[in-house]
Amino acid sequence: MCALKGQQLNEQTLSMRLERVAAQVPAGARLADIGSDHGYLPVALMRRGAITSAVAGDVAETPFRAAERTVRENGLDLQITVRLANGLAAIEPQDGISAITLCGMGGETIRDILDAGKARLSGRERLILQPNGGEQPLRQWLMENGYRILHEEVLRENRFDYEIIVADRSGPVTYSAQELYFGPLHLQSRSVAFQGKWQRRLRLKQKTLAHFARARHAVPEEKVQTLTLQVGWIAALLV
Repeated sequence: MCALKGQQLNEQTLSMRLERVAAQVPAGARLADIGSDHGYLPVALMRRGAITSAVAGDVAETPFRAAERTVRENGLDLQITVRLANGLAAIEPQDGISAITLCGMGGETIRDILDAGKARLSGRERLILQPNGGEQPLRQWLMENGYRILHEEVLRENRFDYEIIVADRSGPVTYSAQELYFGPLHLQSRSVAFQGKWQRRLRLKQKTLAHFARARHAVPEEKVQTLTLQVGWIAALLV
């Protein structure tokens, strides 16, 4: 779903979010853009000479046809292969993929796509992931599968906070519960965008806790404890 809908494609019209994703794709990469939608990201990167080749994969017929059209209209049929496939099934060994982008889906969905397609991963691909929420379970999967997080970024666009997570398989890596929750590199850099995101999250979680306290029906204690723990972590982070 690495796409910006409803705009005529040219080098200037990737959304800010996708420009930040594009910036993390290694120069000369052989890219697989999974959930490519209109195929705007691989087409923009190819037009800029930033990548060598690309596969644009989508599981649904309509975005698959849209990506085919975008590729054809830009005269890139020889450089970009569009495939109708579920997740990483779009990747073939002969593609020699060196970078994979998965954007605009929930973190759990990205995790599930990676997990279901593990047999398609050589372990040499850079993963450039842009989850819409669900970052914690995605980081958990990366850790459990030997991926070290190399770059993390928060950006705010159209009143939404987006995260970008870049990882390489490096062998065993261990992150603490808080590192999985916030992001290990975010905890080091604590950017303005990162702090802004968590200030907004803190207000929402405090409201939810107050709502729980007033609820007529008992809220499961485990749920209250988890939320209370998270509020404590965020409050301490923002001191």
